[in-house]
Order: sequence, then structure tokens, then C-alpha cells
Amino acid sequence: MYHRSTKTWHTPYFVLFYRSGESQNVGFVASKKIGNAVHRNRAKRLLRAHFIENIDRIKSGSYVLVAKPKLLEEAFLEVSKSYLHALKKCNTINTNYLPKIKNIE
Repeated sequence: MYHRSTKTWHTPYFVLFYRSGESQNVGFVASKKIGNAVHRNRAKRLLRAHFIENIDRIKSGSYVLVAKPKLLEEAFLEVSKSYLHALKKCNTINTNYLPKIKNIE
């Protein structure tokens, strides 16, 4: 998948690989660079949560999200902004559906 992906986008929190297709497939990867099994599972849960939150807005195709260590250190809202930006840059999201994210203070 990595070598055959048509679009790739790097963020401080994860790397997004995308390949267009008719069916929707997704994979979440967290290597041992993230930490022990507890940290790796948490990283994959966070990536899965962002994907599920925006599943109705994205195009069909194959997605692979590779977690980076900084993912566990940042707030959910910041990662969400980065996630939407990555989807937009890879042209996998319709820009008309982008929600306005408000800062919670």
C-alpha cells in the first residue's frame, strides 16, 4: 500500500497514505517507536476515532494512517484540525463539508 499510494501527507502526529478505489478500506499502524502496547493501542484508537468522526465526508479508497509519537502528547482538538487538513490536502474530502472547529477555552 505504501508504495502504491497515490497521495501521501505528513503531519506532526501521523502520516496519511491514500489510494483511490471503489471500496473503502482503512488501516491503522503504530510501531514500537510509539511506546509499549498500551501506548500503541491508544494511538490506534485515537486515529480510529478521527476516522469514524469524518467517515461520511471522505471519498472511497484505501487509507493507511501511521501514528507518530507526538500524537499521544497533543490534545484531541489539535489532532482533529491536523487530520482535516491532511484529508483536504490529499483531496479526499469535500471542502463544502468541512466543519468549523471552534477553540474551546
